[in-house]
Amino acid sequence: MMMTGLRGVSISIELWFDIFLRVVLAVLFVTLEKAEPFVRKIHDDELWLYRNPKTDSYVPTSFLWPLVFITPFVVITLWFFKTGERADLYEGSLTVSLALGLNGVITDMIKLIVGRPRPDFFWRCFPDGQGNSDFLCTGNPVEIRDGRKSFPSGHSSFAFASLGFIALYLAGKFRTFGTTGKSHAWKLCAFIFPLGFALGIALSRTCDYHHHWQDVAVGSSLGFLVTYLCYRHYYPPLDHHMCHKPYSILLKQGEPDLKKEKREGDIKWI
Repeated sequence: MMMTGLRGVSISIELWFDIFLRVVLAVLFVTLEKAEPFVRKIHDDELWLYRNPKTDSYVPTSFLWPLVFITPFVVITLWFFKTGERADLYEGSLTVSLALGLNGVITDMIKLIVGRPRPDFFWRCFPDGQGNSDFLCTGNPVEIRDGRKSFPSGHSSFAFASLGFIALYLAGKFRTFGTTGKSHAWKLCAFIFPLGFALGIALSRTCDYHHHWQDVAVGSSLGFLVTYLCYRHYYPPLDHHMCHKPYSILLKQGEPDLKKEKREGDIKWI
C-alpha cells in the first residue's frame, strides 16, 4: 500500500515537472521574441541582398500560430476519440508541446546570436528609400528589430516542428513503415502531405522576401530534427511492430523487446 502511494507521488512529481518545463520554455520564447538581436555590419558589396521589396507575408502569423499550436492537438484528440487510449493522448500532448517549446527557444536564440538582416531590411531601415553611409536606421524600431532576425526562419522551423510531428504521429498510428503498412499508398500519402504543407509554408518565406533560402533550409531542418527527437523520446521507431503505441503503454503491457532493452540499458533512440 505504501509502495503504491509512493509511486503515485512520483508520477505526480514527474507530471508537474513536465508542465513546469513547458511553461518555462513558453516564457523563455516570449521573452526572447522581444529581445534585441546582434547588430551585424552590412558591407557595401552585400547590400543588394537586403534591398528586396517589402511585402506582406504570404502566410501571416494570424494563420501560422493557430495551425502550428492547435492542429497537432486536434489530430491527437481525434485519435483518442477513435481508440480511447488516455495514455496516448497524454504522451502525444507531451511530445508536441515539448517539441514546440524547444523549437521556439532554440530558433530565437540562434536568431538573436546571428542577427542576419532579412532580404527586405533596407526598406525596413529606410522607409523613404534614402539610406546613409553609417546605416543609421530611420524606420519603425520594432520592424527594424524584427528585420535583423532572418536566420533561421521561424515560420519554417515551427511548420516542420508541428506538421512534422503530425506526419510522424500518423505514420506510427498507420504503421506506414512497418510490414503491415507496406503497399498501402494512402498511408504513405498521409505521412507526406503534412510535410509537403510545411514545405509550402517554408518556401513562401523566400517568395515574400522575408527570408533567404539558407534561413529556410536551416529552419526547416531544425524544426524537423527537434520534433523527431521529441517523438522518439516517447514513441518507438516507425518500423517497430508496435510503433502505434507510446513507450509507456508498451512497458505496462510487458513488451518483451522493450523490457530486454530496458534491462540492458540500451534502448535505441534513433
